[in-house]
Amino acid sequence: MWYQLKHPEKVISPSLLFYKDRIQSNISSMVNMAGHADRLVPHVKTHKTKELIGFQLEKNITRFKCATIAEAEMVASAGGKWILLAYQMVGPNIGRLFQLKNLYPDVSFSSLIDNQFSADDLNAHSLAENIISSVFIDVNNGMNRSGHATDTDLLSLYRHINTLPNLKLTGIHIYDGHIRNAGFAERKVVSELAYETVYPLLDLAKQDGGDDIMIIVGGSPTFNVHAQREGVYLSPGTNVLWDWGYGDRFQDQPFLQAALVITRVISKPTTGIVTIDLGHKAVSAENPIENRFKILNLAEYTLASQSEEHGVLQVSEEVWNKVQIGDVFYAVPYHVCPTVALHDYASVIEDGEVTEEWKIVARNRRITV
Repeated sequence: MWYQLKHPEKVISPSLLFYKDRIQSNISSMVNMAGHADRLVPHVKTHKTKELIGFQLEKNITRFKCATIAEAEMVASAGGKWILLAYQMVGPNIGRLFQLKNLYPDVSFSSLIDNQFSADDLNAHSLAENIISSVFIDVNNGMNRSGHATDTDLLSLYRHINTLPNLKLTGIHIYDGHIRNAGFAERKVVSELAYETVYPLLDLAKQDGGDDIMIIVGGSPTFNVHAQREGVYLSPGTNVLWDWGYGDRFQDQPFLQAALVITRVISKPTTGIVTIDLGHKAVSAENPIENRFKILNLAEYTLASQSEEHGVLQVSEEVWNKVQIGDVFYAVPYHVCPTVALHDYASVIEDGEVTEEWKIVARNRRITV
């Protein structure tokens, strides 16, 4: 079994495990699916670690996407030279972004804009700092989380940004994370229909800027859909670690689960009940209880309840009799991104041994800036 540690007694529980060879395999698969590394703008929110940025740089991936100032600082400190903050800067974060630019003057930073007020605000701050801020128009083509709707006013926003002297319109950002159809063919059809709604803006941008305007599209679910589209950049994220949720749903993608949480049996309070030390402080709990984690080396159980430090499993009497206090289980999270953010460090596993620890640097909201 690929996930078993040779010396689990050396690893505390619950804690995060990163399987190095699987991570490297996933990065190679990302490049292969994209066709070449230059098309990739991988999101770093999944792993939040400098070492994985290093692996991607070694594969000639030079552009990165993130969601927080801390993630952007982490990427820059790891050697990344092109960073898109896929978030609209408001309040003090505008000043923090400028601080980052001063701290890393050789790094290209961009952020998102989805309305004229935010464009004017960022332009005014940029004017005061005597800098030119690179921006991407954030387009809402169906997810309804952020971005400007694909209506006629979207073209007005494009034209307005181009009138602002201290903003440089670098590209268009189209995230379709709402498209999660399990079958590739159906997912492709839905993705194509959503993408078509952005054609008027893309046509206008091409007419004005030609090939200078970058189009960054999609995330992990539609990665292999947009990989077939010419002239766009691709932005997978979860793919580098993968998880139970995406692994079960998107079986048309070749990625390997590369991050687990190690847990142990801490109690058998009554017949049929086994309690492990995997509470919702150690694994993402935003999904219903049946969709939080899957134990790889325990076949028959039901997660009956979960609290901060406890996971209560219901098992048959036969399984209950076999399980012993201190037994080690390996759990794959349903959603790996917020799970990683719950841990300070990941133990790096190579050939069943812990070889080093990587700090989850960008799990914090602030590093230095």
